[in-house]
Amino acid sequence: MTPLEISPEHVRDLLRRGQEIALVDVREEALFAQGHPLWAANIPLSRLELDAWGRIPRRDTLVAVYGDAVATAERAHEILVELGYTQVRRLLGGLDGWAASGGEMFIDVNTPSKAFGELVASVRGTPSVSAPELRALLDAGKDVVVVDARRPDEFHTMSIPTATSVPGGELVLRIRELAADPATQVVVNCAGRTRSIIGAQSLINSGLPNPVAALRNGTIGWVLAGQVLDRSATAAAPVQVEAAHRDVARAGARAAAELAGVRFAATADLVGAPPPGRTVYLFDVRSAAEYEAGHLPGFRHAPGGQLVQETDHYAPVRGARIVLADDDGVRAAMTGSWLAQMGWDTWAVTDAAAADHTERGRPVSPAPAPAGVPSVAPDDLARWLSESSQVTVVVDVGASRAYAAGHIPGAWHASRSRLAVALRHLPRADRLVLTSGDGLLAQFATADLGRLAADSAHAVPAYALEDGTAGWLASGRSVETEPARYAETPLDRYRRPYEGTDNSRSAMEAYLEWEYGLVAQLDRDGTHNFRVI
Repeated sequence: MTPLEISPEHVRDLLRRGQEIALVDVREEALFAQGHPLWAANIPLSRLELDAWGRIPRRDTLVAVYGDAVATAERAHEILVELGYTQVRRLLGGLDGWAASGGEMFIDVNTPSKAFGELVASVRGTPSVSAPELRALLDAGKDVVVVDARRPDEFHTMSIPTATSVPGGELVLRIRELAADPATQVVVNCAGRTRSIIGAQSLINSGLPNPVAALRNGTIGWVLAGQVLDRSATAAAPVQVEAAHRDVARAGARAAAELAGVRFAATADLVGAPPPGRTVYLFDVRSAAEYEAGHLPGFRHAPGGQLVQETDHYAPVRGARIVLADDDGVRAAMTGSWLAQMGWDTWAVTDAAAADHTERGRPVSPAPAPAGVPSVAPDDLARWLSESSQVTVVVDVGASRAYAAGHIPGAWHASRSRLAVALRHLPRADRLVLTSGDGLLAQFATADLGRLAADSAHAVPAYALEDGTAGWLASGRSVETEPARYAETPLDRYRRPYEGTDNSRSAMEAYLEWEYGLVAQLDRDGTHNFRVI
């Protein structure tokens, strides 16, 4: 083992002891979902410069990286060092070395949170109802309120009939506006299991007197039971919360948080320069609209329910401190109660008031920009595309989802991390123009092509489109959705078996079977440090 490597055994020891480490998988998400260590954070090589500073804020964090033959750990190491990280190590043997050393392998995404949810259900015996049982309650006109704990956009795509959208972090604050009568049955659902379980148990832990249950297996269970989902629903909990309801919710959330080990302090004691050797994440857990209207300086937006669901995305440095803020004393405390049980050093701000929310909008994520990259303006690109003397091929290196939603006419799609491979599948060109959403990713990809060109006598000139596809649209030009031209099958996003409305029955059943097996995997892995109250 060289000084630039770290053994899997050392990584597991640090995780068990709660020491700070970022274990980074630089493959594309679809490959990451096929298998990875429990606490691996997916930061694809294709986006490493764009995401690293925001997600791993302390430059002397110990960062262990691994990849594959295309998105290599060696290249990731080079980039991270160029970005200023001083403690970068390559995982000895990569993913194969992890497995060979006895490390457990987990599939899917957001696995720590999903495994934790299953552990909560196992330890607490979270009440649940099946899809047929809920259908019978609704058909009989019983006093039952169904609340959907997912993001509003997920709810809008598909939902349980009669359900109201109340994202998980909002449940404790807003449930009494929908179920003021303590005799009303409350059923919490998501698409699968995790957010249903955490949402239902949040209401129970906060002292809600109503009977509460999770919808067993969520919308997947509903479909597998032969029931029909609603489409395009818009029902949402009231924005305004009665003062009496807020006060009782605050007391219940605070009690749950203190029991879990959340610590509370004033803003002045929790912000500013972090202690030496300590990573501190600052998150505002309110809704997007509230956050953008005004938030504490330096706090990033992470709605409470999604922060619990996607902790590995928001906080890739395991062992870091997490500081939460709201303006009601409910949402930060309740979110914190779960993060503390997941083993995070969790704090909540006690004095965040409207007058303190002096920053507005969404801050721009910190990211460098490559220097000296050749570029072309949208007007010049349009002229090039109309020429017959030279062939210009446009390559969109942005997210495949964004490409499918609308791309420059004639553009191909390719992942930045696989450009060397994709070039072999593109039509012959006299020049290449690379684009992405705002153009920054395209600049990095163009710089990559410049390095490839230095090793090839047959390379063609490459340019980055100024301001990317957004700049093209701002110039008054249109985009198309069809035809779609993929240099390779997109790997940048894993299609979840529980999202959308066209999932196969076998995929949904396999997903549920996997979730039920996560507690046993946690026992074998031994690095989780979860503690369910």
